[in-house]
Amino acid sequence: MRTTLRPLPPWLGHALRVQRGPVPWSAVVRGALAAGPLLVVALLAGRPSAGVLAALGAMFAGINDRPGSRRAAVPRIGVPALAGAGGLALGTWVGAHAGSAALVGVFALLGFAGGALSAVGPIASACATQLLVAVAIGAGMPLPEAGWQRALLFLAGAGWLLVLRSMLPSPSGAGAYRFDGERAAVAQVYTAVAGLVDAAGSPRATAQRAALTAALDHAQDALSGPRLRRYAGSREERRLHAQYAAALPLGEAATALAWAGSPLPARASEGLWRLADAVRTAQPCGPLPAPARSDAALRALDEALLHAAVAFDGPVRGRTRVASFPVTVGATGLDGRPRDAGPQPLHTRPRTPVTALRRVVGHAGREYGIRVALCFGTGAAVAQLLHNAHWYWLPATAVFLVKPDLGPLASRVLCRAFGTVFGAALFAGLAALLPGPAGPVALVVLGGALIPVGTRHFAAQTAVVTVFVLSLVMVGGEPQMALARIGETLLACAIVLCVGHLPLPVPGRGGGAVRTRLTTAGEAAQAYVLHVLSGSDDRAGRWTLRREAYRALAEARTAIDLAAAELPPLARHTAGTEDVAVTLEALVDTTTSCAVHLDDTGRVPEQHAERIDALLAELAA
Repeated sequence: MRTTLRPLPPWLGHALRVQRGPVPWSAVVRGALAAGPLLVVALLAGRPSAGVLAALGAMFAGINDRPGSRRAAVPRIGVPALAGAGGLALGTWVGAHAGSAALVGVFALLGFAGGALSAVGPIASACATQLLVAVAIGAGMPLPEAGWQRALLFLAGAGWLLVLRSMLPSPSGAGAYRFDGERAAVAQVYTAVAGLVDAAGSPRATAQRAALTAALDHAQDALSGPRLRRYAGSREERRLHAQYAAALPLGEAATALAWAGSPLPARASEGLWRLADAVRTAQPCGPLPAPARSDAALRALDEALLHAAVAFDGPVRGRTRVASFPVTVGATGLDGRPRDAGPQPLHTRPRTPVTALRRVVGHAGREYGIRVALCFGTGAAVAQLLHNAHWYWLPATAVFLVKPDLGPLASRVLCRAFGTVFGAALFAGLAALLPGPAGPVALVVLGGALIPVGTRHFAAQTAVVTVFVLSLVMVGGEPQMALARIGETLLACAIVLCVGHLPLPVPGRGGGAVRTRLTTAGEAAQAYVLHVLSGSDDRAGRWTLRREAYRALAEARTAIDLAAAELPPLARHTAGTEDVAVTLEALVDTTTSCAVHLDDTGRVPEQHAERIDALLAELAA
């Protein structure tokens, strides 16, 4: 009798899922050269506690050291490091002047503010996390340095890794090494467009369209980092921005071809693969295949290929504004307020402080802020009751565990518990074999090198960070407390698991983060539809709205997938949101195809108009 295996529940399947991909060797080298050498210098100078603080700064910076351009790494690493330094100074002062009850209250207030701030975006979330963890470390880790000295040492460690990130080359292709991250990101966009054309008419088309969205998002981030001037500083940089801009109409045409659902000959993507290789190798693209103009989308693809060839092999204009294009959305937006039609970078509209404030005080920000406040405050209170001189571990662990960025709640708890137990056991074994102080220093070097690899799975990251931190506290003179760390981690897991399932007195149902992102995606999709159906000739504005719609949909889809992998009491709050996301994706895809046909014939095809009306009616229902 044949027995069929039941699929794993979503929350358990997510906990066992591991991200795959090549080893980021450049990040591994940076991690090995960051905390370890700083610790060695401090030990030679007779200041082990200073080395511990600098190594902590380098460790947090290593967690935020993700693939991308050097310019984009500055805010991704530097801004959270500034927040962490401020948290150390604040935590040191609070720990020295506040009693136990006042300290718990301060932690709860800071937790609410940090949780609400996390709703603004990824960098804001990293800032809030480092701020809260650093506050716990500053208040609960007994070190001889004053608060301002701790902050400067923490910044020095993060700054050293940022220097390594800026100076060391990355093995990502030819050309000037200072643009290797940007070059790889733009090349991936052309690769994704080619993959979408090849997948047209097959079940892979939806996944390939999502891959194109992810590639465009990554390229935008890589090219839009901070700069010292308003204009591109070199010929190569101007060329890269022009190549990115040339990919937008190609992606639009490829989406229209995928929407049509008809398989295409292999030669349709041949030119796109050549363009991807040309970006990757910094070489001319050479001759492109002859056009095939049998369809409006194919004609749009061929026209975009011709314009891309000019961006690749034609002359580069001097002193042009960096990827800045006029955006004219219309006199008013969906809310009836006038829209700014000024020049905007990289086909995106910058977020205003008002937009950020709305996210902070919105439903998702308040809901998450309350949960972080409860976890952080409760963790501090329980740690105080345990009368542990090194009580920072419990509230700091609770801050990491409550973050939804790291996966569903049950998955986070399982991975954190397993990773801590494994990491503590591994450290206990290695510490017994390796002599001190060289042994802990070697473990810090090894841990720093493994952090970029460990970020692929929360349990692996937890194990690496556990070994790293236990090695640091041993260097700082604290006796081995692996068993105590395991017990405090399990307590933090229990606190977060309970708080995560509490019904909160916040207006609306649960799943606020999902519904907020879905609402944002719906507004972006409707703005895109209105712009296309208005018949406007402003292509740059259309591409801006299309980028915003697809990016918002990708963020909503990520939040929905994470919510679906929660335990049933939490997952039920977001039931039905996936159907809404699918409808919105179909609406944006249809509108993109409609825009291509409008450019070709000057009118909206009847098939597209009927499809858009049906999708809008479905959303309204």
